[in-house]
Amino acid sequence: MTSMIAKTMATAAMTALVTGSALAADLHVLNWKGYGADEPWAIEAFEKATGHKVINDFFNSEQEMLTKLRTNPGLYDVVMINAAFNDQAFNEGLIEPIDTSRIANYANIGEEKAKSPMLNHDGKVYGVPWVWGVTAIAVNEKSFPTLPTSINVMWDPAHKGRVVLRDDAVEAIQFGAIATGQDINDIKDMDAVKAKLTSLMPQIRTFWSAENDWNQMVAANQIDVGTYWSGSADRAKTNFKLPVSLVIPEEGCVGWLDAFSIPKGSKNVEGALAFINYMIDPAFYTEWVAKVGAPVSANTKALEALPADAFNRVVMGDPKIASRITFQAPITDAQREQYLAIWQEIKVNVK
Repeated sequence: MTSMIAKTMATAAMTALVTGSALAADLHVLNWKGYGADEPWAIEAFEKATGHKVINDFFNSEQEMLTKLRTNPGLYDVVMINAAFNDQAFNEGLIEPIDTSRIANYANIGEEKAKSPMLNHDGKVYGVPWVWGVTAIAVNEKSFPTLPTSINVMWDPAHKGRVVLRDDAVEAIQFGAIATGQDINDIKDMDAVKAKLTSLMPQIRTFWSAENDWNQMVAANQIDVGTYWSGSADRAKTNFKLPVSLVIPEEGCVGWLDAFSIPKGSKNVEGALAFINYMIDPAFYTEWVAKVGAPVSANTKALEALPADAFNRVVMGDPKIASRITFQAPITDAQREQYLAIWQEIKVNVK
């Protein structure tokens, strides 16, 4: 399969980079660690096909990602940005428009995601949709002979001290909104959210930041249930053979769309375009799913290339599941500060 990707990429590099020279150069990529862009087999195939040497750097939160872009102008060539944060990156002048006519696989991006107002500004594209997924709950199968259906399982006294939440203010507040029956993008009763999350704190074992944290805790049988990303749950089961199952609560879950952007001042735009084209290529995606586990591709051809019984087609493509997903919308700086203040106050209650 790797040789097939290399062949595909050799062709894609020539077709996508239709103008200018494609001289080999260092390519600096900023992304989550262990999230597709740093898979050794994938990097090897890309470098062999294009000659560009990939240098990865990582972040643990969207705020850290934005800080790295602000403090290192011109360092990065590709950055993965949650679509809900693309607007902020655009307004701060941290990213530049992308000529999608030079990205061959862009033609197969689903129209709804390609035209997302979160990724398009002033008639130009500032983010190429890559993958999407949800923040729901994942469970340790050893603790659940029958999978739960409600988000309220996290408040069940039977799991006291064995519940985890990601240490992210926005995600936590939105999770609290779901638990109180509210729209994550239009929270009317913040007091109810605060009260609901506060009542959860006695259940909490710890807060997690990185995917590896979650996986290590479930491997050690230290946790029963917690918020988790759909793609991460898939990787935990597929790649690490952990007893993990994703649950899409009947109350709903948070949807997110990840996209690739080109930071302002990129020194290797040619390489960036080739890399983005590679990341949305069906050949790369199907191997990523098979070897590691991945979120849902924004490329319709990539999804069609998966087996008919694949999780990302059967479960994530289920209309009943889709009806429970609310995608994150951008929030203002004032909202972010409010969420952070509430979250910091709530966390004090964890002993």
